[in-house]
Amino acid sequence: MTLEQEMDLPRKTLESVQCEVADIWHVLGKTWALVVLKNMSTKEPIRFNDLKRVLPGISNTVLSDRLKELEKASLISKKVYAEIPLRVEYSLTRQAKELEYILDLLGKWVGKWKPNTTKPQSKKK
Repeated sequence: MTLEQEMDLPRKTLESVQCEVADIWHVLGKTWALVVLKNMSTKEPIRFNDLKRVLPGISNTVLSDRLKELEKASLISKKVYAEIPLRVEYSLTRQAKELEYILDLLGKWVGKWKPNTTKPQSKKK
């Protein structure tokens, strides 16, 4: 949407769009949320420990919290199997699958603009 189009929107509509963006960003903007979604898009369905394995550095508590938040936002679904031991699988919803393209573009953007962390080697004389 262009700035001109935004200016033509009634104030109430613009405020509702901004509110919707703020609502979803409240979930996606949290640490690990986008990384969890990105990793879930490569394998479906996925179990908690499998997801934990591909996300080194994330704690069980944070992963559990992000999964609950993403489920509440209807971005992932949780399926509990009545087995012993209990088996739980997570998968992306159709809504979240539409984000895959955006996440791919974001990954490419980060790759392009990420500062080079390796130091250039000094020339030997």
